[in-house]
Amino acid sequence: MEKQKLSYVYALISIVLWSTVATAFKLGLRELNFIQLLWYSSIVSLIALFVIIVVQKKLFLLKTLRLKDIAYSAFLGLLNPFGYYMVLLKAYSLLPAQLAQPLNYTWPIMLVLLSVPLLKQKLPPFSLVAIFISFSGVYFISSKGNPLNFTFEEPFGVFLATFSSIIWALFWIYNVRDKKDEVIKLFLNFVFGLLYVSIALFLFSDFQLPTQNGLYATLYIGLFEMGITFVMWLKAMQLTNSTAKISNLVFLSPFLALIFIHFILEEKIYWTTFLGIVLIIIGIIIQQIKKK
Repeated sequence: MEKQKLSYVYALISIVLWSTVATAFKLGLRELNFIQLLWYSSIVSLIALFVIIVVQKKLFLLKTLRLKDIAYSAFLGLLNPFGYYMVLLKAYSLLPAQLAQPLNYTWPIMLVLLSVPLLKQKLPPFSLVAIFISFSGVYFISSKGNPLNFTFEEPFGVFLATFSSIIWALFWIYNVRDKKDEVIKLFLNFVFGLLYVSIALFLFSDFQLPTQNGLYATLYIGLFEMGITFVMWLKAMQLTNSTAKISNLVFLSPFLALIFIHFILEEKIYWTTFLGIVLIIIGIIIQQIKKK
């Protein structure tokens, strides 16, 4: 198979797997609290990433790390997986999956906003239009099918789901500055992330062995949200002759996620959820087109 076709295969598999994660989060949260779910999933992901490092013969790269490299990974691990997933999973514990998933999808817009103070970039008028369109999508999603008589039923959950996109955007900005190998970076992030989650588990939760369904959920999340899928996506980006073509496939993810949410979780999908996702994506596309 030629490289471009193979890159599409890797990318589409990654997108389908990521589209199932919202459902896996909700199933896992039926069995464990959000800290316990993150703790077990982080262990699974850390093991999977270590195996990948061994298979890719990159273990020697760990020996070349300097103290400042390790310190930077400790900082990134605080953002992701610890901060990002702690906030996101708490949001999922409060909100229906069809609300939490697309609200988290606003991170490209948050990236634009954060680039102003952190990267000293200007905010041109078209960016303001894109941001307005995307945040109108957030409004529709939060309205749960009733935009004309809107009341926040779970304002804290909506805040957390949206705030998780800010944490992810921050992680994206600082992660780009880290010049280590991508898989090594992710592995080290999870080393420190697991340490932070372990402290949170000790302070704010308790140790609980997962049920059979809980174990399945943690294995799935650890492998296909946090670990293997990321490596498959990297492979797709390495094989393609156009990263834009591959990146744009990500827009399929929130719509595919609604299918899994509806048929597996049996959530009734609000028309405002679909409209909100469309508006968020339109805002992101406008931002990308104007950048080009």
